[in-house]
Amino acid sequence: MSFFEASDPKFGSYVLGNAPVKQLATGFDWVEGPVWFGDAGCLLFSDIPNNKIMRWTPGQGISVYRASSNYSNGHTRDLQGRLISCEHGTRRVTRTEYDGSITVIADQFDGKPLNSPNDVVVKSDGSIWFSDPHYGIMTNYEGFQSPQENPCVVYRFTPETGTLETMVTDMNCPNGLAFSPDESLLYVADTGRMYTDDAQHIWVYDCAPDGAISGGRLFHTIDPGIADGIRVDTDGNLWSSAADGVHCIAPDGHVMGKIRVPELVSNICFGGRAKHQLYITATTSLYCITLNRQGIQRP
Repeated sequence: MSFFEASDPKFGSYVLGNAPVKQLATGFDWVEGPVWFGDAGCLLFSDIPNNKIMRWTPGQGISVYRASSNYSNGHTRDLQGRLISCEHGTRRVTRTEYDGSITVIADQFDGKPLNSPNDVVVKSDGSIWFSDPHYGIMTNYEGFQSPQENPCVVYRFTPETGTLETMVTDMNCPNGLAFSPDESLLYVADTGRMYTDDAQHIWVYDCAPDGAISGGRLFHTIDPGIADGIRVDTDGNLWSSAADGVHCIAPDGHVMGKIRVPELVSNICFGGRAKHQLYITATTSLYCITLNRQGIQRP
């Protein structure tokens, strides 16, 4: 069985023909938000409906990192290596300090509660960017059903000043986020309202050195399925979740190839000793594949 589908000959140099898609763990309800901790040699990810953050460690397998995660979804690390988490249940973004205590980064805007922060990235200047669609407050499955009081936008939090600003305001439901290697571009997946026919788009925005966003335009339309979690490799290729696996998209927007995954993919991240392994959260399972690629991941 081939795990790969190439539509661009260059994709053949990105994958290793004898490297399988491995199922590392299964039995979850809906997994999301993978983040690699190289210094700890483990991967953290969310099992949202079960209100847990799980840990996978090579050679040891699965354990519970946090039993009550406030229905956390997306995660990343800040420049100091601390865990940054999006929590549906508390409608906030938090930082886990070295001693395990929790610091609230943002839980409201303009005096109103956030919707349900979903995905998060940290820029090289230390600013924290996160998407805030309404999925976590639509039902009680991934949080608590609540009225929406703020629009679905992308925010930037600046730690030095404590300011929270809206950066992308022209999308239906922004979800996955990724910067290009030089941070001149911001990619944002739009998973739409109620997963309607606007849910397949990845948009790209110009990002100035001071973080100002402009020139939003359609970058790619995922087919089949939707673009949820996205990551960028060192050559600027965008890797995106899709209904049939993971798609590799060139900087000009064309699909180079696909990695087939037997479950619906929610999110991805690069990790491993050389950031050359792609970890994949897909419905009830965690998967991994070794690539001839290296991902952009800070720190």
